[in-house]
Amino acid sequence: MKITEFLETLDHEGRLLASAAAEAGVEAAVPTCPGWQVRDLLRHTGMVHRWAAAFVADGHTSYQPDGGLPDLDGGELLAWFREGHRRLVDTLAAAPSDIQCWSFLPAPSPLAFWARRQAHETTVHRVDAESALGGEPTAIATAFAVDGIDELLRGFHARPKSGVRSEAPRVLRVRAIGTADLAEATGGADAVEAVWTVRLSAEPPAGEPGEDGDADCELAGPADQLYLALWNRRPFPSVAGDAGLADLWREKSAVTWN
Repeated sequence: MKITEFLETLDHEGRLLASAAAEAGVEAAVPTCPGWQVRDLLRHTGMVHRWAAAFVADGHTSYQPDGGLPDLDGGELLAWFREGHRRLVDTLAAAPSDIQCWSFLPAPSPLAFWARRQAHETTVHRVDAESALGGEPTAIATAFAVDGIDELLRGFHARPKSGVRSEAPRVLRVRAIGTADLAEATGGADAVEAVWTVRLSAEPPAGEPGEDGDADCELAGPADQLYLALWNRRPFPSVAGDAGLADLWREKSAVTWN
């Protein structure tokens, strides 16, 4: 996906998040984030938006701590979130393509990293905000969901911080089943699915695109559902083989802020 596409998604998803939060109210529980209310979601996501924007705006080339959570609530908190989201979108849109700043996952450029990462960050938390309203969340485009699965498997969980480990070597297959636009997302008219092979061991998971050898467990489903399931926002659409590996993912794959 192009940087402009990520920015369009980031802009749209942040607006949806704010609208859902306003409708639900800051005291509403967030079922997808047990123990959180909407106010916690707004404070966290707004903090992340400002933290990310500062790397690009100020050109920080090393890690910088976040600014902490605001002591705001109600309408003031919602306005603060909207202002920070707008600042992030505008900062990324105005940044030169060759901007040099700190990032933490492989990407074609720091700008591409931050546009991608914040688009996915905001989308997952938009789903959280909509969960406070009940019902099904707004649909996620297949191409974007496929990209998000790839970022999670080959980015986040390739890091030493990943807790998804197995004493005995195991193989997990992740299969996003085709929908109308999956062919475009995976690069060809004949493509009907996107597949990853994730090798589990005592080391960080090693995930690669494609179907390589036999798998001990396969997680499968429409790309948008699988994306949210891998982020622990909904059940896995389909589990085949050793369900213990699906349980391992549920128990150990959480990506925490600190």
